[in-house]
Amino acid sequence: MVSRTDVGRIRVVNEDRAYVKQIANGYSLAILADGMGGHQAGDVAAQMTIDIIGQKLQTISPSATIEERKQLLVSAVISANEQIYKYSSEREQYKGMGTTVITALASTSEMIIAHIGDSRAYKLSKQSIVQLTEDHSLVNELVKTGQITPEEANHHPRRNVVVRALGTDPDVEIDLIEVVLEPNDLFILCSDGLSNLVEGEAIAQIIQQSPDLETAAEQLVLQALQAGGDDNITVVLMLQAEEDAQERGDSA
Repeated sequence: MVSRTDVGRIRVVNEDRAYVKQIANGYSLAILADGMGGHQAGDVAAQMTIDIIGQKLQTISPSATIEERKQLLVSAVISANEQIYKYSSEREQYKGMGTTVITALASTSEMIIAHIGDSRAYKLSKQSIVQLTEDHSLVNELVKTGQITPEEANHHPRRNVVVRALGTDPDVEIDLIEVVLEPNDLFILCSDGLSNLVEGEAIAQIIQQSPDLETAAEQLVLQALQAGGDDNITVVLMLQAEEDAQERGDSA
């Protein structure tokens, strides 16, 4: 697993945060948060998200069932939402702050993704790249109701407006996605600073042409910078190793 982030060419503060870790009990954990709010409130919300969810998921049991892992993941995200909302409600300078979040928890056999906002998760296999998450954004709502085309959404002046975020309301709705892992599946988590400027097929091509994950992540950030870099840019790459899949098969 690798992560890369860049403030971009326009913004003064990087409000993106990423966290990747191999948990000692055999899981891989990645968290990506794209904060929002004035006066550096966005980076506070994003950092709180990383800290709270990361801490909550450290205690997961190696024998936990997939349903238990889902419950723990949802509980961690809800806890982050409650704490961020409380923190901002008690401090005038942080009123209304929030963040997107994607948390990916992988065992050797499946990955569970919890998602809020317009950061994205993609799955890249030998055949294709597939967007796993749905953007909780204004432009996506306009696309779904036929008011604008997907092409128009890419350049819409309000394409950064989210309709669902972590920490902005006392309660939050979480999308949960379960993916069965196959050998050499690669997962991309990214903020909209990448996905708004680099199409999915171009992301796939850059990764496939890179000799390793570190180079791929650096090239993705560079491509977004060259395309304008009008937002913070963050990407996480997670590879399902061949030996993990073999281990799963041997134990089945």
